[in-house]
Amino acid sequence: MTADLHQVDSLGLRAAALGLPHQVELAAELAAEVPGLPPGEGIRAVVVLATGTEAIAGEAVAALAAPRSPVPVVVHRDYGCPSWVGPGTLALALSHAGDAEETVDAATAAARAGAATVVMAAGGALATAAQRLDAPLVPLDPTITAGRSALGATTVSPLVVLGRMGLLDGVEAMVAAAVDQLRAREHRLSGARSEARRIARRIGRTMPLVYGGSALGGAAAARWKSQFNQNPKVPAWANRVPELTHDEVAGWAVNGDVTRQVLTMVLLRHDFEHPGVARRFEAVAELCDEVVADVLRVEAAGDGPLAQFLDLALVGDMASLHLAEDLGVDPGPVPTRDDLEARVRS
Repeated sequence: MTADLHQVDSLGLRAAALGLPHQVELAAELAAEVPGLPPGEGIRAVVVLATGTEAIAGEAVAALAAPRSPVPVVVHRDYGCPSWVGPGTLALALSHAGDAEETVDAATAAARAGAATVVMAAGGALATAAQRLDAPLVPLDPTITAGRSALGATTVSPLVVLGRMGLLDGVEAMVAAAVDQLRAREHRLSGARSEARRIARRIGRTMPLVYGGSALGGAAAARWKSQFNQNPKVPAWANRVPELTHDEVAGWAVNGDVTRQVLTMVLLRHDFEHPGVARRFEAVAELCDEVVADVLRVEAAGDGPLAQFLDLALVGDMASLHLAEDLGVDPGPVPTRDDLEARVRS
């Protein structure tokens, strides 16, 4: 007998996950209304300043922008900012709660270096910094109960800003397609026999090893890892194809008698993989079949890369919540992380 997710889910993470279509719509509306964005002319590079969930969102934004933006988009996950940030750089400072001290510090450094800075937050020190730095503030929905539930908002808001500044085309269509797919997926995941529940039960007491294809799939894999770490509080790892085929795959040769007892491989597939990536995925699955407990394949659905990224993310979110349910764990509090933050800020 497993615990009832509705009883142990103290922060309402299940409702937040299934509310992703509305979250995406609202984020697009809020970002579309913000005045005072800097001009796109003269911008030669974009840096997303973020950590945690927001950094995963930034990686997705960079992947989505790569084939269609005239400027590079990179993610900075640390204090300060790279030396090349300055005039001609757009800095997007992203933190839902606004309390990531690394991001506040990085935004301050970027603005002082002369970068055009835009802040995205629901409040906190980052929102306060926006006033001090005279930077536009893109509001994020403050009703989201946990920052890790804000992936949709923190992915879509930067995309809309880039679109409004003329640095990324087709954003409105991408968002509309994502909302349509998320609504369809939400309906399928709400049932007792959902794919997410099946994934959770096949993972069981093993630890998930999540692989995604290229930058977009890699961001989705990072999201799965993060959610399995924070919701059921289990170890999990993520990597991307093709990079892992040059090193990590070599590590599955010797200790197969151990790894097949403790690891389940999850392959996240999407329609925007290079043919070489697809071939390498199949080779990885064949080579590793005997050294992991199970190999699961999850296929993204939806029209366009944003739809497919968020579709994969939603399946992973729900799978992690079902695993928390099966383990009798409240997915809300993350005491180890909170203890660490208290230690470094004391």
